[in-house]
Amino acid sequence: MTEKIVQEIQQALGKKIKSVVIKNSQRVYIDIDPKAIREVGRYLWKDRGARYAIATTVDNRTSFEVIHHFSLDREGGVMVSIRSVLSREKPSMPSLATVIKAASWIEREMNELMGVEFEGHPDMRRLILSSEHWPEGVYPLRKDFSHR
Repeated sequence: MTEKIVQEIQQALGKKIKSVVIKNSQRVYIDIDPKAIREVGRYLWKDRGARYAIATTVDNRTSFEVIHHFSLDREGGVMVSIRSVLSREKPSMPSLATVIKAASWIEREMNELMGVEFEGHPDMRRLILSSEHWPEGVYPLRKDFSHR
């Protein structure tokens, strides 16, 4: 079933997909260009009926990964994770919140704690760190953050 799902996704999204890894029967990782996130997210959410679960950011020291996780509940609960690699110098990509409102808060959190910019986000106010007690441009979940 997972192979069929991946084949259908590849057929629908074509060259927007850089690579696919089927980790197991319940887990698929798809690498995309960050600029394609809205189209890929729209396809999974609207066309396939996937549930937007969450997103995560990984600091690889030389780059960042933003991974949006979708669950295909009606298709056996297969989890499809869409990964975009961003430059460390300017970690930026289009906001998925313009397509899926549920992505809004997690994008705000990733911006505030990791410094990832989400272009076109409808409301990028701070969510966790108080602006009066936390300096702009300091991201506490980055690997290079110093507590001193």
